[in-house]
Amino acid sequence: MHLRCCFLLLFTLLGMTCARGAVFPLAGAAILAEDDVTMALAAKLLQRDLAAVTGTPARRAATLEDCGAVCIVIGRHDAPLLHTIAITEGLDFAALAGGRERYIRVGIDSRQRPGTRLLVIAGADTRGAIYGTVDLTRELGVSAWEWWADVKPVVQAAPVVRGERLLSDTPSVRYRGVFLNDEDWGLQPWAAGFDPAGDLGPTAYARIFELLWRLKANLVWPAMHDSTRPFYSIAGNAETARDHAIIVGTSHAEPMLRNNVREWRKEDGPFNFFTNRAVLARYWQQRVEAVRGFENIYTVGIRGVHDSAMEGATTLDQARAGVAAAIDLQRGLLAGAQRRPAAQVPQVLTVYKEVLEIYNSGLRVPDDITLVWPDDNYGYLHQLGTQAEARRGGGAGLYYHLSYWGRPHDYLWLATTHPGLIRDQLQRAFATDTDRLWVANVGDIKPGEYLTQYFLDAAFDRRVLERPAAQHLRAWMATQFGAAHAGAIADVMMGFYQLAWERRPEFMGFSQTEPTTPTRQSDYLQSGGEEAELRLERYADLVTRAQSIAAALPEERRDAYFQLVLYPVRAAASLNARILKLDLAAQYARAGRPAAKSHAAGARAAQAAIDADTARYNAQAGGKWRGMMDAAPRRLPVFASPAWPAYEMPARSGCALAYPATLSQQGGMLSFTRGRPATKTLTVFAHDATHWSAGPVPAGLRLSPASGQLDAANGQEQRIAVSYDGSDIGPLALECGGKTIQAEVQLAPGADVATEHDRIITLPATAARADAGWSTVDVGSFGAAMRSAFALPSRPPALRYSFHSHTAGPARIRIVALPVHPLTSRHRLRIGVALDRQEPATFDFATHGRSDEWKRNVLSNTAVREWTVPALTPGRHELVMRALDPGFILDRIDILFDGAPAYYGRAPSR
Repeated sequence: MHLRCCFLLLFTLLGMTCARGAVFPLAGAAILAEDDVTMALAAKLLQRDLAAVTGTPARRAATLEDCGAVCIVIGRHDAPLLHTIAITEGLDFAALAGGRERYIRVGIDSRQRPGTRLLVIAGADTRGAIYGTVDLTRELGVSAWEWWADVKPVVQAAPVVRGERLLSDTPSVRYRGVFLNDEDWGLQPWAAGFDPAGDLGPTAYARIFELLWRLKANLVWPAMHDSTRPFYSIAGNAETARDHAIIVGTSHAEPMLRNNVREWRKEDGPFNFFTNRAVLARYWQQRVEAVRGFENIYTVGIRGVHDSAMEGATTLDQARAGVAAAIDLQRGLLAGAQRRPAAQVPQVLTVYKEVLEIYNSGLRVPDDITLVWPDDNYGYLHQLGTQAEARRGGGAGLYYHLSYWGRPHDYLWLATTHPGLIRDQLQRAFATDTDRLWVANVGDIKPGEYLTQYFLDAAFDRRVLERPAAQHLRAWMATQFGAAHAGAIADVMMGFYQLAWERRPEFMGFSQTEPTTPTRQSDYLQSGGEEAELRLERYADLVTRAQSIAAALPEERRDAYFQLVLYPVRAAASLNARILKLDLAAQYARAGRPAAKSHAAGARAAQAAIDADTARYNAQAGGKWRGMMDAAPRRLPVFASPAWPAYEMPARSGCALAYPATLSQQGGMLSFTRGRPATKTLTVFAHDATHWSAGPVPAGLRLSPASGQLDAANGQEQRIAVSYDGSDIGPLALECGGKTIQAEVQLAPGADVATEHDRIITLPATAARADAGWSTVDVGSFGAAMRSAFALPSRPPALRYSFHSHTAGPARIRIVALPVHPLTSRHRLRIGVALDRQEPATFDFATHGRSDEWKRNVLSNTAVREWTVPALTPGRHELVMRALDPGFILDRIDILFDGAPAYYGRAPSR
């Protein structure tokens, strides 16, 4: 692709209108900014980026006369500097009048100063000028993560950019930002060593606010845990936000910009609006008066001191009345402090946890307040607005978790939310006009860099969500590491997200918190261990590929690659290895298999790898990130180094075979389905060191490897991939230790549609014949699923599945969906299911509160309904599913016969 075409594509993605024109060289450019603190900071950012790109210092100009041959001019379109240029150079900025966060950029030959070329960035407002500057640095190849992930730009001796007139679009979401939360194990310890304040002070926040610039965000909810001094208690924090044109708000638990955890004193009495109203009113008034001159968004309402229900309310009616009264009082305080009607002061009510129940019970919220809809802490938006709610003057927003501390289990360590889920949930938001405010809980910022940018890119330009998430990921990787490696890196990371979709690393102990329970044996061993072994293989493959890419990258990209790719991939793989290998060791020891000893050693090595990689992370860049990465946040049981068992070799001799699903009816054989190519694992093991080899391999089968040595290095066992090509097969035998072992291989009947495989029929959602009203989403156990439309047609649309059964007898039909919630309060989450034209059954997948079912759902990313067919006759069948509500997502349908293996996830395949 030619350079000019690349630029055209870039500006299309940035959401700009432009015409074709000449490139604008920037070599030797000076930078001139409007006389304003914020514009000076923007110029400083551009100056630093130009120096990084060109390898030579960039010059600042004080006036147009100082510019020299090339000058970049930054400012608001109606500021004196830009106004003068518009008049003298004949530029028209009328399109920016009354605009919000837009800019015009144009390159010209100065008619007033012959020999001087100007690249003018004129913002509709301050942030418009900032984003024009940021887009220029992006075009130069500077990553948003140049400081926060040490991504070095490619040096260019003669950088060029587009020179024609560009007009950027208005951002899709008005207020876009992040919540710095649960910072106890990363961001705050890091800041304590980085910031002269010894905490999250103005030096650390200046870096955070610059990152928000580069991500084109405009809002922050500051860190607020007890480990951190309150934002407003550290001199310079508020001023730093003001200087960076960053709006300050606070979380759902911090009304009126108050950090209750550290600012509410015991001597103030109970945090009880019913009994201590006057003290609370003074407490709130002090803050709103102090911040009167700053740009803020005020959280209203009342909860407990921290993330808890309001004190003093014993009934829902009382709670509703209390919240309404608190909002009324707060609006009076805001009107008094701001000297204007409360309706002109930006306010939000985040209906989080119990506040959603209070709202749904009939809470009347003033029309100008923005309703902020939260997710359920695990990436599933709990409820969005009806058409009537969307018409409210204050509009609607969302609060979304990319990191979480709480029940049923934290996920604070490795940012693993699947991008496909984020895409689906944000599409729901736009479909319901939820576009006034978006805030993502980003935890410590690191290692959630990519997910944070995906969220904020979509907030800035909703068209991002029109492309599959994998495309955005690949483009992002190209920005960080270059186009040559982007596809391979994106594939690795999508594999990482897909494995975490099945079970996040932090959830692998199958324990819970609040209350905290001990870890237990993994459900990946229910069928005998093959599901766990295949998961370990998939992780090992990701690590191998990730490390191969690392070796091929230029040295200057390797620190960034370790932070953004290699650490999360290896850490997730290591935790899975420590847990699953230890569980497998115990199971193999009970079965008398010699590999128990090597699996236990592998588990121990995996824990050592986590410790080593985490130490390396914190030592990078001369200790720049010291304190940022903690591999055991909150010290939950899943992270604890276990007691390491000592297994001895069983006092046996000879060789034996182990089959994939030892704890099922097929436990003693390899089972294939005629006409369906597949690969299964056969494990050969010996109690003494020896050699093995396959006898004559029958037609239709291929073994990899076909021979090998069994010794201490491989735990005296070897896994053999047995691949079947779909044709007829003969007997299979192995030679081991001087003896012949006959492998049990079964060939089950096939069919021209989906059929039984190990007594299971699996119907991926996307295998259906789908009516209009269903579409594919890029998330699920197969990497894709089917979603019912947000605006359903009048006749419920159907998914039709054909399958063929061979077993006569009862069958369980298990419908596996994603645990999404009803789209709005007026909807449910129902489907109708009919088998072979029988009377349809209706299933509702909605859950209530934080029930045990909901906990199971979010820990596994599944929601399951099941019914039993008492006697399913062999033959061809049709199952029809109709969507009765919008936004339902089907992952797959499993049809299980007696004796089928029990799996944690979908039936495994290689």
